[in-house]
Amino acid sequence: MTRRFDRFVLDRPLVMGIVNTTPDSFSDGGDHFDRDAAIARGLEQLTDGADILDIGGESTRPGSAPVPPAEERRRVVPVIEALAKAGAVVSIDTRHADTMKAALDAGATIVNDITALTGPGSLDLVASRGVSAVLMHMQGEPKTMQANPHYENAPREIADYLAARIAACEKAGIPRAKLSVDPGIGFGKSVAHNAQILARIDVLRALEVAVLIGVSRKSFIGALSKGEKPKDRLPGSLAAGLAAIARGADILRVHDVAPTIQALKVWKAVESAQ
Repeated sequence: MTRRFDRFVLDRPLVMGIVNTTPDSFSDGGDHFDRDAAIARGLEQLTDGADILDIGGESTRPGSAPVPPAEERRRVVPVIEALAKAGAVVSIDTRHADTMKAALDAGATIVNDITALTGPGSLDLVASRGVSAVLMHMQGEPKTMQANPHYENAPREIADYLAARIAACEKAGIPRAKLSVDPGIGFGKSVAHNAQILARIDVLRALEVAVLIGVSRKSFIGALSKGEKPKDRLPGSLAAGLAAIARGADILRVHDVAPTIQALKVWKAVESAQ
């Protein structure tokens, strides 16, 4: 059976480029907070070969405070309009139904929700609009999620949670071909939990939907190395991403699109060699 997500046939790894319109992102700290800078960044990633552009207006890094949805909408809507007009497949990274609606009206076609469509109105909105969604697992809230994450079996517990969310989506009328799951690397997980999850992508593949992995520049990479700052974690990001793809992940959500695509091309050539 051909595996799909949204408009994509999953016969190769997809790359989702991250465009933050926030002043306090953990990774790029407001580099693209300005509207024009965010649009330029998205266009650059599109030229570099990104399959999807993921636009976010609220930082959900560990310890972050919520952003009022009205401010979130002010940040993301003009950027989405410009990038969708340029021909990009646009995803909105939000947990707020009002922002989802505004983003879809502006041209987004995918909702990427760290709360897996559990917020008020989110599930019904996605179902009624017939769009696609990424369902992410998070233990706790961004402000406190890294305080003391605990699991008996992280890969299995996360897969069970996501299976329940898939079932809820199907009940609401969202088909599996419009769903992807994200185990939420770094969202209420220790360094050991993150490694365990990446080693067991197979339990997520068993859910029979697309698997998205976001490891780009995350703190566990520095923790496993020598404490590098986010922008100095590209080698570790590529290593973790390729490890996930080799184990069955379908989509990589990344800050560095061109290096990721180069790495994937080399990986694919080696895997395909006779």
